Amino acid sequence: MTLGDLVTDVIKIEQPGTGDDTRQWGPPSQGGEAAYFLSINRNKRSFAVDLKSPEGLATVLALARTADIVVENFRPGTASRLGVGYVDLVRNNPGLIYASISGYGQTGPDAHRAGYDAIAQARSGIMSVTGEADGPPVRVGVSSADLVAGMWATIGILAALHEKTRTGRGQWVDISLLDGSVAWLTYVAGGYFASGDVPRRYGSAHPTIAPYQAFASADGLSWLPSVTTDCGPG
Repeated sequence: MTLGDLVTDVIKIEQPGTGDDTRQWGPPSQGGEAAYFLSINRNKRSFAVDLKSPEGLATVLALARTADIVVENFRPGTASRLGVGYVDLVRNNPGLIYASISGYGQTGPDAHRAGYDAIAQARSGIMSVTGEADGPPVRVGVSSADLVAGMWATIGILAALHEKTRTGRGQWVDISLLDGSVAWLTYVAGGYFASGDVPRRYGSAHPTIAPYQAFASADGLSWLPSVTTDCGPG
């Protein structure tokens, strides 16, 4: 989505007949397609191909020979079994930037496992610091693990493009939902390493700054954020 916003010509490969599963993730829907699908597939062209057929595979391989970037989010090993893994595509396109997004990365004990947003939020610790202090762990209101993995993939792709301008060589960008969410812990993790205190939930408050949270208005009709200073957006 972000690469499309940056005027990249994005061609999305979908399965014939049903297409991307998220086309049916409604309600709500708009124009016969789920609002969920429309929100993240802007600026993309869709191409229905059966990768398991010889003709479909040949079509995708021909397309990859002229591509600058390929992004895939199969479980590790699946793309190679289909004939569209990194080694398969870079053979005829050494400058290709190949980005893989998976649950746990291409290597390691959990690499073979499927990854989902809620699981990554839980295993990374994001859910453990989200919610009210006296309540249970809470999933972030948006699919943060999915979204942050896409953002890290975009950063990796852009870095690889920069490197390609110097060397002419492509890169394999390996991104996982878990890694991306762990990286989001930033100062929470830093505080643990410095003190040994296990991070906990503060509701809308902040562990080191006060006041820095939402307060109910006097009439009880709304909530207002209160902060100590303007630190800017960076």
